[in-house]
Amino acid sequence: MEVLPDDCIAHILSLTSPQDVGKHSVISSMARSRANSDTIWDKFLPHDYQQILSRLLIPLLYSSKKDLFLNLCKPHLIDQGNKMFSIQKSTGKICYMLSARELSIEWGSSPLYWSWKPLRSSRFAQVAELRTISWLEIRGSIHTHALSPRTIYGAYLIVKIADRAYGLDSLPSEVSVEVGNFKSKATVYVRSPLKQASKGNEEVACRNREDEWLEIELGSFFNEGEDNSQVRMCLKEVKGVHLKAGLIVEGIEIRPISLDQAFT
Repeated sequence: MEVLPDDCIAHILSLTSPQDVGKHSVISSMARSRANSDTIWDKFLPHDYQQILSRLLIPLLYSSKKDLFLNLCKPHLIDQGNKMFSIQKSTGKICYMLSARELSIEWGSSPLYWSWKPLRSSRFAQVAELRTISWLEIRGSIHTHALSPRTIYGAYLIVKIADRAYGLDSLPSEVSVEVGNFKSKATVYVRSPLKQASKGNEEVACRNREDEWLEIELGSFFNEGEDNSQVRMCLKEVKGVHLKAGLIVEGIEIRPISLDQAFT
């Protein structure tokens, strides 16, 4: 590798991954000299990164393609602050988060059932808090062209459960993800992790995150990237007539996952 021209080395490295470039630059002085090349890092950026940059809530300054890549690994608000965009540092795969305002929440516009308010721990200007309702249905959607092709994705509803919550786990909720003719479907109980531990082997729903929120897995799907299909994600509990309250919704996160994660 040491005798190859610089442009050949840059091309070879661009066919690997951001993580691999870092590894090769440690063991090879030639790779190290090309590790900051725009030719390499341009390949790791989303093909439509210029369009993404135009949608940022706060303009981004960068000195090189590598600098831009590393900046986009941090979450950035886009589309008037209603979505969040980032790329996975190890692979360059695209991640999105849709705020509660981007979701379709049944009766969400009625202050009798839902309240909209700022929350200090949220990444968005407002979250939705369930006051009381019997029909719980939350839907979100995104097109596959916005995501990385040939990638397995998981969809997660990001929530908190208020201290005053009741009725959320009286019956299991249905979760689903649909893309074209594919549909994944499951049932989960919406309850805090501590409460889950005391309930035995019932379907686990809420998992702790590092950002003080909980996530509920809605399902996973493989994005071929050939057609621009709509990904439809949903959590609903509409069979019971009992009242439920205290669910705080921040949004839905769509992120790349491994093959093992898709089947756990």
